[in-house]
Amino acid sequence: MSRTRMSLVAALALVAGTSGTALLTSPAGAATASVPCTVDYKVQNQWDTGFTTAVTVTNNGSAKSSWSLKWSYAGNQQITNGWNAKIAQSGAAVTATNESYNGSLANGGSVSFGFQGSYSGTNAIPATFTLDGVTCNVDDGGGTGGGTGGGGGGGGTDGRADNPYAGAKVYVNPEWSAKAAAEPGGSRIANQPTAVWLDRIAAINGVDGGMGLRAHLDEALKQKGSGDLVVQLVIYDLPGRDCAALASNGELGPNDLDKYKSQYIDPIASIISDPKYAGLRIATVIEPDSLPNLVTNAGGTPTTTDACVTMKSNGNYEKGVSYALDKLGAIPNVYNYIDAGHHGWLGWDSNLGPAVQEFAKVATTNGANMNDVTGFIVNTANYSPVKEPNFKVTDTVNGQTVRQSKWVDWNQYVDEQSFALGLRDKLVAAGFNSSLGMLIDTSRDGWGGSARPTGPGPTTSVDDYVNGSRIDRRIHAGNWCNQSGAGLGERPTAAPAAGIDAYVWVKPPGESDGSSSAVSNDEGKGFDRMCDPTYGGNTRNGNNPTGALPNAPLAGHWFSAQFQQLMQNAYPPLP
Repeated sequence: MSRTRMSLVAALALVAGTSGTALLTSPAGAATASVPCTVDYKVQNQWDTGFTTAVTVTNNGSAKSSWSLKWSYAGNQQITNGWNAKIAQSGAAVTATNESYNGSLANGGSVSFGFQGSYSGTNAIPATFTLDGVTCNVDDGGGTGGGTGGGGGGGGTDGRADNPYAGAKVYVNPEWSAKAAAEPGGSRIANQPTAVWLDRIAAINGVDGGMGLRAHLDEALKQKGSGDLVVQLVIYDLPGRDCAALASNGELGPNDLDKYKSQYIDPIASIISDPKYAGLRIATVIEPDSLPNLVTNAGGTPTTTDACVTMKSNGNYEKGVSYALDKLGAIPNVYNYIDAGHHGWLGWDSNLGPAVQEFAKVATTNGANMNDVTGFIVNTANYSPVKEPNFKVTDTVNGQTVRQSKWVDWNQYVDEQSFALGLRDKLVAAGFNSSLGMLIDTSRDGWGGSARPTGPGPTTSVDDYVNGSRIDRRIHAGNWCNQSGAGLGERPTAAPAAGIDAYVWVKPPGESDGSSSAVSNDEGKGFDRMCDPTYGGNTRNGNNPTGALPNAPLAGHWFSAQFQQLMQNAYPPLP
């Protein structure tokens, strides 16, 4: 979205009311309960020629088996498309009537619908609404919360919420939910929201009879109800994808940038921009591991790979991410979050500064600008704890800082929340918006169970102290594949701390990171020895054992044994 368009949206939002929300005003002293109905008319997104609106009607009178809501516009607004109601317009007069599935409206019950419209000049709120001929009042408890920065829930300058997760439900993927519920004990978490991974072109329309993107968005409309709902999509199909990990290689070759644009990003953008879905908040996780690989694995380090050198030299990671940011960021209800690795990858000074420069580069070139970026996500599909409760990076033991321990190895951070907030400060200083929000993937970083330390370790040495304190029980912080002993982490939560938009489950628990041995497949996924429990390691994990679980299937395929382990070692524990 251009800065010119951004300023127009901001100016127009002031016409409609604070944070893009407008409510009818009750007469002074009127009691809401004394009127037979209330209406919340909320302008969700608005730009220079159009807008989307969500309407919630609450019935305070006798139960109804059908309903008809009417209003008139003072301006030239024209409704072009609606959902969850039959909407007809004649001149300025609008009538919305129930669909076959939502005509029942009990006393105290509510029904919601939405629409997209066009206008020029001003977009004034209708003065009067009638339900079945009776004038309604306002639900004066409606509207969005205020706030600034990553933890706020108010409206941004472009009509977006500062934090899309604040006050919103999050989409529960029915396909993952069914697999979780089918596991013994899995019903305890089957209702948790997880992300939908679009990890190949075929996933857009659905693979092997599974749900495609439209099917997920249609289901999200059903789950949305009268409030806001976030749908989480992982955009993950770059040319030469995951140049440092064979298990998650993709279908596109290093030079397939045009195919990535025309056959992957463009179709996704076309579906998401359907006005039918304008009332959803769509959070996109942009290309996990891609840009961090350019920082650490594309030349001049022991972890360099030829594949990453190729992707840095041809620029197709950067061009692809910029294109995705630009194309998706132009859609008013999309919130882009760029993947930023994790503290055990980018937490060293030598990596963090170059990473910030890399992120700023892709957000300001090839058509993208920083307004296309809502925030960043850390720990995607990884195992680093949100917080290490028993020690901190400033601790010392016998005159030695914990940064000198083998585990911390001079890193500036020991957990994901401190890393996320430290990275956020540096990103804002580099020119990103001050409202930047961070996400942390907590799906597998709980590290509960009997092996979880209950307090600080012994002070006999700095290594004894750190190893006895840390809840992260991996053999090495560089281990990433199907980790033995891992557990479910914090449940998805909006705005858990200032600057953190949400804890999220982007990696669906129970989906493998990669196969333990070579498996022939048509998904472009290779065999990475870091998924082999018998492998002795490499320079990326200090030549340590991998700590991977045995008998794992291909990346993304269901791994029952891992799912059971994650529930057993969940922290906070499951009921």
